[in-house]
Amino acid sequence: MAGKISGFIREYIFIFSVILAILGFFVIFIGASGIWLKDISKDILHLTDDFLIWSPYLLVIGFIIFGTGLYYLYSYLKKRKFVLEEIDTNKRSEFLKRHIELKDTVKHLPSKYKEMLNEKEEELRIK
Repeated sequence: MAGKISGFIREYIFIFSVILAILGFFVIFIGASGIWLKDISKDILHLTDDFLIWSPYLLVIGFIIFGTGLYYLYSYLKKRKFVLEEIDTNKRSEFLKRHIELKDTVKHLPSKYKEMLNEKEEELRIK
């Protein structure tokens, strides 16, 4: 069961990280407006005093969610860039130098990158 969930998340990590970043930004906005702009929050956003009490906590939670989303987005883009650059090479010796690192990196990316690596291994006749 856990393998299916992690596989699903791995396939859509880019979308999930963008959604987390947007959600975190929204929570930061609500928390910050509740702390510094109480009058505007009450009038425009129609937030109650009971909700505004939780603004500092929302601000902290928003930073955690936003940071997590940005971390996963950066991690995905960095790994993706590394794999695409290394697969683009036509020299077998350069490919062999990074082969183990490529296999480890591809494990954390969507399945299409594993297929790309397998095609490159067949092209360069690497087992």
